[in-house]
Amino acid sequence: MPDNASVTPAKDSAISHQISLCVYQAILEIQQQQPELLKEKYRTIPWHHARNQSNFLLKLRAGISTTNNEDVLLQRVQKVLQILLLPTYFESPSFHDLMERISVLTRPTDEFTPSVTETSAQQTVSSLSSASGQLASSTNGIAILLLDAENLQLDPNTEKFLAGICSYPIQIKVAFANWRSLGKQDVELHGRGYELIHVPAGKDSADVKMATVGSSIFVHYPTAKEVLVCSSDGVLTHLCTTLQTHGLTVYLVRRRGDIITVFNSKTHQAQTHSLKLIAEIPSIEEFINQLKGLIKAEQKRTNNQWIKLAKISSLFQETYKLSLSQVVSYHLPGKKPRDVFFNHPANFVVHQVSERDELYINCFEATSEKPLAEESKAQSNKSIEISSRPGLEQALIKIINASTNQSPDRYIPITMLGTVFRRQYGHSVTTVLKKLHLNAKLTKFLQSCSAFELKQTDKGWEVAVRIEA
Repeated sequence: MPDNASVTPAKDSAISHQISLCVYQAILEIQQQQPELLKEKYRTIPWHHARNQSNFLLKLRAGISTTNNEDVLLQRVQKVLQILLLPTYFESPSFHDLMERISVLTRPTDEFTPSVTETSAQQTVSSLSSASGQLASSTNGIAILLLDAENLQLDPNTEKFLAGICSYPIQIKVAFANWRSLGKQDVELHGRGYELIHVPAGKDSADVKMATVGSSIFVHYPTAKEVLVCSSDGVLTHLCTTLQTHGLTVYLVRRRGDIITVFNSKTHQAQTHSLKLIAEIPSIEEFINQLKGLIKAEQKRTNNQWIKLAKISSLFQETYKLSLSQVVSYHLPGKKPRDVFFNHPANFVVHQVSERDELYINCFEATSEKPLAEESKAQSNKSIEISSRPGLEQALIKIINASTNQSPDRYIPITMLGTVFRRQYGHSVTTVLKKLHLNAKLTKFLQSCSAFELKQTDKGWEVAVRIEA
């Protein structure tokens, strides 16, 4: 590039500060994710400490603030990186991505005369810093929303949903885009209280600008506690890492189809929100009955008592035009569809061999073999007096065999065994044990019987009928 190239002068303090932050952010992420790329004596330096950050930024700004030539500036940045990093880093895509981000920062952003609703990054940082100072006196903390308006649009209802997730009020909202290509979206966002930052046309330009402005939030907004990073692109990992290392809670807001997903980087929990009008959400009681109805119908159709969660999910979507996630997130924010079945043991039996295996669901009404499932048989069971230890063993064996009929596993939870026993005989196993003067809990009783095999899992004890050799 010739010396008289038209670039934003690096001596501009705001631009040199953004470039320095971009480089610092890259070093921080390398230490956390690929420390082997750092030279040995720099691997153990606590780069995330404020003192080390301040010293690094100060030295780097001093080195790049004396040139307005993009090639010279990139060379100086590379020399700094060569001091810290091994040669293999400079052959990696990460290095080329970093150089491209810095190159974008040095390019002029005033490609056209901004409208009233458009403002430069430097003006926005200045105005937002002032606003943050005013907010500091009126609140103990604030949330900040950063929006890549080029690939994610937030309507007012979605904003309310995001506000409900945050623990602090959203006081600052900033949108990044090339506003010339987005029609009147800038006018709408400006009217909803957004500060607007214009970026030149180009791939990831909005993300790069968001990363550079966002990475200094902890400096400009000392009262900030939470940051919503709204972008469907995955190139903002650096920004999220930087904000987390400075103690902020980061919410990654992304869109997939008509669903907005919000991931809390601190708790690792996700919540969803639908962008389209959906059918009326059923009450939790109606929801449980709908699930039971689908399970029973599928059991009858397939002659199989255990139905996969994935199959139940697809049946529910097809029948009610709703996803399980939509109903669960409405009634139980932060929960997953599987939690509904675990949290309602009076209605569902859940089986899973390990965390990696499929989840199978059954209804209590369907856990018995046909003779036991008949109401007349159930009533007669309640009139049967279990008067001996062998009689109790046989009753428990029948329940286990019926419950594992066509099951992918021989074991059932002991808690389920006790619940089914009460349903069939009208009183608890503990009551029978006391009448027989056995004076033991169910688990101890099962362990004392040669007819049963027990195993302990992370969710409690399970029991099976022993197979004779």
